[in-house]
Amino acid sequence: MGDPDHKRPLTYKSAGVDIEAGDALVEGIKPLAKATSRPGVMQNLGGFAAAFDLKAAGFSDPVLLSGTDGVGTKLKVAELVGDHSTIGIDLVAMCVNDLVVHGASPLFFLDYFATGHLDVGTAQTVIAGIADGCKQAGCALVGGETAEMPDMYAPGSYDLAGFAVGAAERDQMLPKPGIAEGDAVIGIASSGFHSNGYSLVRKIVERSGLTYASPAPFDAEQTLGQALLTPTRIYVDACMAAMKTDNVKAFCHITGGGFSENIPRILPEGIGIHIDLGSFELPAMFGWAAQIAELPALEMLRTFNCGIGMIAVCDSAQADSVVAAIQSKGDTASVIGSVTAHAEGPKVTYTIPKGWPC
Repeated sequence: MGDPDHKRPLTYKSAGVDIEAGDALVEGIKPLAKATSRPGVMQNLGGFAAAFDLKAAGFSDPVLLSGTDGVGTKLKVAELVGDHSTIGIDLVAMCVNDLVVHGASPLFFLDYFATGHLDVGTAQTVIAGIADGCKQAGCALVGGETAEMPDMYAPGSYDLAGFAVGAAERDQMLPKPGIAEGDAVIGIASSGFHSNGYSLVRKIVERSGLTYASPAPFDAEQTLGQALLTPTRIYVDACMAAMKTDNVKAFCHITGGGFSENIPRILPEGIGIHIDLGSFELPAMFGWAAQIAELPALEMLRTFNCGIGMIAVCDSAQADSVVAAIQSKGDTASVIGSVTAHAEGPKVTYTIPKGWPC
């Protein structure tokens, strides 16, 4: 019989895209973006592109650095729990923590929010989290893109990507040459799983027989869902404070791939790192995950951050000053290992205490 509505005009809205909802979202987030403004921003949200004045930001010989990332299947946990308030912090953190590894101060941030049907309330909650993350990182939310694509996403689902740009003075970029045997490795505590390994984490939850509404077996004051949505720690303030001591040779962001895959990225030839896993406490959530999944220690170390979200490398004689600078910003830090000579085999080695991690 054909389409009974074939004589009705087809519009963008009837095809599933609500322009008015998009306009309402832009108006709703303008105050959020404005609250993240910083020296160098040259215009308000709403143009076709954003301009930034590096001279006004105080740089004399800058190198621009950029990074992009998402938050992976942690989005599924937010969807299942029904809490979208912190996932935007994760998005910012995953981008700006990569910038600060190179000594860069984050300047501005853009987001991409894609969904099948735009729920203005959910989108605005997510972007409020992004604005919160930008304020924590000291960067401006200067723009982004909201894409409504019917039939591309299941009802209630959405995807996120973030794009951060930072700058460093040319002579202060990291890593510096001169990382040498005997240097100290400082670990800065994570806030949990951050935004890595959630495809495995969700399988662990299934195997455990718990729901996201169950009390967390490692923290009776939270549900499991609340604990797993703890936002990624933003290390910009701590790392910038450490850099001001002029003693940091390198940072390394411990993301997907854990210690084993990320640390070699900052090391020159002939250099390795040894980590003493007994020098810091493994957070209970990681022990729970390892026990349920029956993960061997080395698999844990190449999957999760295991309680350390960022490391710094410095001369051992300067370790106390670097730790003090990091802790002055409210982060927990301690020496967890040392730089070693490396000829062959894995670049990252461990002292693994008996019974670790379970």
